Amino acid sequence: MPSAADSHDMIQVRGARENNLADVSVDIPKRRLTVFTGVSGSGKSSLVFGTIAAESQRLINETYTAFIQSFMAPVGRPDVDTLRNLSAAIVVDQERMGANSRSTVGTATDAHTMLRIVFSRLGQPHVGTSGAFSFNLPEGMCPECEGLGKVSTIDMDQLVDKELSLDEGAITVPNFAPGSWYWKGLAESGFVDPAVKLKDYTPQQWEDFMHKPATKIKLAGINTNYEGLLVKVQRLFLSKDKEATQPHIRAFVDRAITFRKCPACDGARLNEAALSSKIDGLNIADCSSMQISDLADVVRKLDDPSVGPLIQTLRGTLDSLVEIGLGYLSLDRESGTLSGGEAQRVKMVRHLGSSLTDVTYVFDEPTVGLHPHDIQRMNGLLLLLKDKGNTVLVVEHKPETIEIADHVVDLGPGAGPHGGQICFTGDVDGLRASGTLTGRHLDHRARLRADVRVPTGRIEIRNATRHNLRGVDVDIPLGVLTVVTGVAGSGKSSLIHGSLSTRDDVVVLDQSAIRGSRRSNPATYTGLLDPIRTAFAKANGVKAALFSANSEGACPKCKGIGLIYTDLAMMAGVATVCEECDGKRFTVEVLTYRLRGKNISEVLAMPVAEAREFFPSGQARTILDRLSDVGLGYLGLGQPLTTLSGGERQRIKLAIRMAEKSATYVLDEPTTGLHLADVDQLLGLLDRLVDDGNTVVVIEHHQAVMAHADWIVDLGPGAGSDGGQVVFTGSPADLVASGDTLTAQHLRAYVGR
Repeated sequence: MPSAADSHDMIQVRGARENNLADVSVDIPKRRLTVFTGVSGSGKSSLVFGTIAAESQRLINETYTAFIQSFMAPVGRPDVDTLRNLSAAIVVDQERMGANSRSTVGTATDAHTMLRIVFSRLGQPHVGTSGAFSFNLPEGMCPECEGLGKVSTIDMDQLVDKELSLDEGAITVPNFAPGSWYWKGLAESGFVDPAVKLKDYTPQQWEDFMHKPATKIKLAGINTNYEGLLVKVQRLFLSKDKEATQPHIRAFVDRAITFRKCPACDGARLNEAALSSKIDGLNIADCSSMQISDLADVVRKLDDPSVGPLIQTLRGTLDSLVEIGLGYLSLDRESGTLSGGEAQRVKMVRHLGSSLTDVTYVFDEPTVGLHPHDIQRMNGLLLLLKDKGNTVLVVEHKPETIEIADHVVDLGPGAGPHGGQICFTGDVDGLRASGTLTGRHLDHRARLRADVRVPTGRIEIRNATRHNLRGVDVDIPLGVLTVVTGVAGSGKSSLIHGSLSTRDDVVVLDQSAIRGSRRSNPATYTGLLDPIRTAFAKANGVKAALFSANSEGACPKCKGIGLIYTDLAMMAGVATVCEECDGKRFTVEVLTYRLRGKNISEVLAMPVAEAREFFPSGQARTILDRLSDVGLGYLGLGQPLTTLSGGERQRIKLAIRMAEKSATYVLDEPTTGLHLADVDQLLGLLDRLVDDGNTVVVIEHHQAVMAHADWIVDLGPGAGSDGGQVVFTGSPADLVASGDTLTAQHLRAYVGR
């Protein structure tokens, strides 16, 4: 491999200082597969995403005109001396795909577009071009639901209180309070009397108030449009993607509007003509709703030469989706309902078919949500991208993916301020021999538990039929550690979340976003701020409210956020550090108060590990110990919750709930984002929860967690319609000794039997 310092075959990073990176310099080979390893918080993402990918994106943006750039989200230059030999970077991350209900797996991968062309050529009767089969175009969509497959019904009682007049606030819709612009448009239109109670309206007044279509009127001397309340609500709230709206509007939509399958198209989204055209007895909606693995078989039988090349490409896309472990999905599955791991794999398939080469692909833990059986297939696709002549950069913890790397960059040695350094660069054998934390743990294997615990009872699940479950009957033992496993799409989440999560004594700790705002941080969320504020107040003889950035002590300019957010109307908003408090969030006066030499801003900037030394006892230490126990020692006390990953969110929820006694805890892939060395710590924590009298149920693929379990519930045998059955229940030792499932094969290999 080239070693010359000025070689164009190396991405050269010099002096990277983004976040906790300690002036890092490193060479990364191009057109190779490089895996970045290290404990959570060691600086992997700061180097790969925050430095390399960010600068590539910024440089590409700079090639556009100033006018075009004004519509793009501004990308700041990363804190690095020099970056040389970058190529265009494509980030394939775990961000959920937009929740727009018009986006499906089929539209996101172009498989639906190809299918439309096939039907426009081969479908009988012939009904038109490919546009006639699109639910997003007027010529193809069902006229009743406009291509959404569902129709909405609005509960009038959630819009108005008929016992009141408009002046008294009869409209209960957000943003329609008396005196507001929307309210004036109705109350001062002349169509109704704002002093009359709604129940006393004449039929004509009610019709005008609720249903009148857009009509030109003059309001306060301004020409404007009048719309009935129902018409306006539909335009304002139903034509928009509700996921993108503010929480109070989302809550209103959820409360006031119910969706049901469109009766005209039976949920197929298309008009009668499109649904009448068939190939081998199937219409395009039939094809879109079937499991992708089954559709691949259908497409394989088509051999009409007029669409030969297209069918070949479509086959390739469908086969890739199956190969990557997504064969259980259907093309009509809405993109917004995919998990982070599924979304990342769907995006990956899109790039596999690309003609671009010499691109840098950046992946964030692509093995999330994958069974060992599926990881092998994922590895094959990463190698395929590399073999096309691309540079592939992967942030990953799983040894199965580290194994296939051409080059490894290991960061550490610790997390936060104790990380940010390059501990090793080289090949996998070199990593093994390096003595770094990652190198030492690469071949580490958890052993099967010598003595499994005896259950204290059981939770019975009977005839579970959610999604692909086939009338499943299974008992979940109480008082032990149970691992529910199986390939991606086998029905694990459907079984546990569908049957266990609804019970009163069950605590569900998942990776979903934590409700709150950019003001929330680990200190406020865990209740840690209370003892900290009390300690500051006592030491300085002032009131505790001064030490909250959401209360009296907040900087008046940024209101305690530390940043000023500027809304640029058509463009993306910009956040700048508040000049008055320099991002410290508190008033100058508050920052003069000290606790053992530190002010409140300095304490909130501490990572958990440092804060544990600063607070050696009391309630603060108890909460900090819990955060440390769940592997979050590197997390800053004042770090906004919006910056946490899914795995970190799950672990902070666990830290809060650990104090509760005698509960059933359900954890969904708690090893996400955990380094091999931290998995042992997690296992110790799960043991402690069980030994304290709790029941712990973990949905997990990590073999170390499986080996450590008292009881295993294995679902399968495959995914989607090939899964949905319990294929094994028993101890891990029994599974290894006599099991014949995919899980048994991989666990047997893992423990070396």
